[in-house]
Amino acid sequence: MHRLYNSLEPRVMDEDMLKLAVGEQGPREEAGQLARQEGILFKDVLSLRLDFQNLSFNNIEAIEGLDTLVNLEDLSLFNNRISKIDSLDALVKLQVLSLGNNQIGNMMNIIYLRRFKDLRTLSLSGNPIAESEDYKMFVCAYLPDLVYLDFHRIDDHMKEMAESKHQYSIDELKHRENLIQSRLEDEQAQQEELEKHKAAFVEHLNGSFLFDSMYTEDVEGNKLAYLPGISELLQAYKDKFVIICLNIFEYGLKQQEKRKLELDTFNECVQEAIQENQEQGKHRIAKFEEKHLLSLNAIRDESELTNFEMKIVEYGKDITELFNVLMTLEMQLVEQLEETINMFERNIIDLVALFIENVQSTMAQCRDLENHHHEKLLEISINTLEKILKGDVDEDLPDDLRPLFVDKDTIFNAVGASHDIHLLKIDNREDELVTRANSWCTHLVDTIHKNEIMRNRRRVKEINQYIDHMQNELDSLECSDVID
Repeated sequence: MHRLYNSLEPRVMDEDMLKLAVGEQGPREEAGQLARQEGILFKDVLSLRLDFQNLSFNNIEAIEGLDTLVNLEDLSLFNNRISKIDSLDALVKLQVLSLGNNQIGNMMNIIYLRRFKDLRTLSLSGNPIAESEDYKMFVCAYLPDLVYLDFHRIDDHMKEMAESKHQYSIDELKHRENLIQSRLEDEQAQQEELEKHKAAFVEHLNGSFLFDSMYTEDVEGNKLAYLPGISELLQAYKDKFVIICLNIFEYGLKQQEKRKLELDTFNECVQEAIQENQEQGKHRIAKFEEKHLLSLNAIRDESELTNFEMKIVEYGKDITELFNVLMTLEMQLVEQLEETINMFERNIIDLVALFIENVQSTMAQCRDLENHHHEKLLEISINTLEKILKGDVDEDLPDDLRPLFVDKDTIFNAVGASHDIHLLKIDNREDELVTRANSWCTHLVDTIHKNEIMRNRRRVKEINQYIDHMQNELDSLECSDVID
């Protein structure tokens, strides 16, 4: 009775429900136990049923929580209370969707399903939408790649009729979809370009962004821009400032290419060294294993105890020799890679240091421009104040500018505040670039060193496990002889 009562309550998909459903419908016995112990990998789920077949899962009102099922091909939500088809965007491989016996009434839900390019089977029978006179025609027109609708194959004649009936609406929809797709592609391209610029630490330096940011919070500077003669001065300042930023931007991209080339070359050298070393190790192991079976068979067939013990000792020496050879090869590789890593570390640190040094030198030009502009602005402001005091100003000043022209101290404070804001923006952008470049370099070098330590530990472990296995086989022969 309790279970039936719970099953009638409206429900929303959540992670616990999803885990339970996947667990119950997943593999049984050992495979199922292993999945439950190690955690369910939702990306491996290909089919999922959340319908009347299990009372624990029905009466779902909203589709949620399926984002992790990225490889799901078959989804059944039959016999629930769903009124809207949405939140399935992550299911890009969806082929079969069963939503029969729900509460879907709006035909626009069909248009949402156009994004699933692999969808071939759809069931919506038992929904209010399926009672519409134009239901089948609409579905066939807007989902032209669908093969089965409500368990019936869609014939070519139906598709042609549907396409003809809804051609105008479909053409309009395709046009809108193409515009949206084009915009998304543009945004993606812009994002990729931005990420490229960020990797070079020079994002937003290919234009007037830094210059404009200096005036975003500069209240006094924006007021002073209305002084006679300042507009031309400001435009000349901006033009020169932007050129300097573009120089930094272009230089940054070139330096990024150099760093990438250095890293790619290093990785190639490391992989070549490891590959060559592994081949030598494989060759030595192959030679050992050729002799291995013969040695074991000879020991097993030996009836004389003295000869048996001698062969045991000899084979033990062969195992020890192999161990020494493999460890020697590994130590040689460690030394070789250490030298390669150290050389790369010096090169990449030098590249980053040179990059930072040149950027700082170029950024100094921005400060020089700002200092020059500050001097000119101050000069024009003082001259304007003197004219105001003498009553020689021909043009009326904006109302919000007049309070600045009371005395020299007020003018000095206003122009100085503007100057400080500008210098701070320049300093902050330079500091950000330097900090990120140095952090990137430090993180990269640390990661390379850590990866090499892990590689060495794994290799030493592999060697020891292999040698232990060989030694255990030998020890088992000795034990069996003792038992015999």
